[in-house]
Amino acid sequence: MSSQKRGKNPRTHRTVEVSREILLGRYIADTGATVRLAAANFGVSKSTVHMGVTI
Repeated sequence: MSSQKRGKNPRTHRTVEVSREILLGRYIADTGATVRLAAANFGVSKSTVHMGVTI
């Protein structure tokens, strides 16, 4: 057996996060939506939107 821990694949997990961040950023830029509206539309918290779209 390998010494790697079982669980989430870090590459896959990161890919999902990046995709959501890009989608959130594009949605906000294209529609002028607020963080609150974007969070409601994507079914995530406002904190998740802030973390995803800020540098």
